[in-house]
Amino acid sequence: MEKIFKLDEEDEYYVPFSRLAENLDLRNLIEKLTVNLLRLAVTELPADVKKALKDAYRKERNPIGKIQLKAILENIQLAEEERIPICQDTGLISFYVKVGSEFRGLSKIEEALIEGVKRATVEIPLRPNAVNPFTQRNTDNNTGRHVPCIHWSIIDGNYLEITAFPKGGGSENMCALRILKPAEGLSGLKRFIIESVVNAGGMPCPPTIIGVGVGGTSDMAMNLAKKALLRPINKSHSDPFIAELERDLLRAVNSTGVGPMGLGGDSTALALKIEYAHRHPASYPVAIAFQCWAARRATARVYSDGRVECLSHKDRNLV
Repeated sequence: MEKIFKLDEEDEYYVPFSRLAENLDLRNLIEKLTVNLLRLAVTELPADVKKALKDAYRKERNPIGKIQLKAILENIQLAEEERIPICQDTGLISFYVKVGSEFRGLSKIEEALIEGVKRATVEIPLRPNAVNPFTQRNTDNNTGRHVPCIHWSIIDGNYLEITAFPKGGGSENMCALRILKPAEGLSGLKRFIIESVVNAGGMPCPPTIIGVGVGGTSDMAMNLAKKALLRPINKSHSDPFIAELERDLLRAVNSTGVGPMGLGGDSTALALKIEYAHRHPASYPVAIAFQCWAARRATARVYSDGRVECLSHKDRNLV
C-alpha cells in the first residue's frame, strides 16, 4: 500500500500502486505545477547562476563591466523581492520532461503543460511570445503549433521530472550551427566557438552560459547544445577530457574581452558546457546555444504518490 495526499483535512487515503492513476488528479496537479514552475523560473534564478554572477562581479576588473554586473545583481534582487519577471522578454517556453517507465497517466501530461502555460501567461504574467511565422499573428497565450516545445525522455522509475526552460529571443538569435569538415577536428571546433562568441557580441546579454553540441546529426547537435544549458554551472562533464576542454574553452571565451552586456570586461561567459554524440565519418556537426545571464530554469519531480519535490530551488513549495 502507498500513501497518496490528504483528500480532506482529516483523512489520508491509502491505495495500492495499481490504483494511483485513478485516484490522483494528475492533470490538475501538473497544470498547477506548470504555472508555479514558470513563476519560479522567471522571477528567481537558481542558486548556481546567482553565485556565478556574484563571483563574476567580484573578479571583474573592467569598471564598465563591473557597473553592468552590479545592475544585473540589483535586477535579480528586485525581481525576487517584488515577485515579478527578471526580464520583460519571458521567452519562448520549452519543457524538458523525463518520465519513468512505470509512471502512470502519461497521456495527461502534454495537455496539462499547455493549459498551465495559458494560465501562467495571465497569472504571472508572461509576455505573449508565440507568433505565427506567416501571418505574424500572436496567439496571446504563449501556445501555438509545436509551442511550448516539449522534449521527452523515458527513464527508469515511477516518477515524472519537469524542467521549465523559458529562453529569450536575444540569446536564441545568436545560436549557431556549422557542419565542419572532419579534418578540421578539435582546432576547427575551438575556432568556431570563439568566432561565434565574438560575432554575438552583446546581443545574447552576456555574461552568458554557452552550450555546445558536437556530433550526431545537425538537429541532434543543436538539441545537445540546448540540453547542455540545463546542466548546473558547478557541474562539469563526467568525461575528464571533455571537462578539461570545457574549462579551456571558457578561459578562451573570457579572454575575448566582450564582457558584460558586450561593453568590455573579463566576464563574457559564466560557463561553457559540452554534450556530444557519435557522428558519421563524413560529417562533423557543431552547434552553439547561448543563454543570457538570466539563465532561467526550474525543475520539479512528481512522485507516484502525488508528492512534489523542487530540485532547482531549495525548499520551494510548488503545489
